[in-house]
Amino acid sequence: MLIPVRCFTCGNLIADKFEEYQNKVKSGENPEKVLDSLGLERYCCRRMLLTTVETIQQVIPFYEAIQKRKQEVQAELE
Repeated sequence: MLIPVRCFTCGNLIADKFEEYQNKVKSGENPEKVLDSLGLERYCCRRMLLTTVETIQQVIPFYEAIQKRKQEVQAELE
């Protein structure tokens, strides 16, 4: 997954906090309290963690479909 290393607005380092944030939120903790405990007080830094999307999970099906189609074309050519 591609996580921004720094906040786009203020330049604060945020990539090192992302995994801990994800683990705590998945365990059922309140995202607001998790962000506070990680020391992210600025709205811009909070935005960076809250809006990060795991794009690799959305891309994998397309990659697999392309590979499958490539194999089908190769089989037809042989």
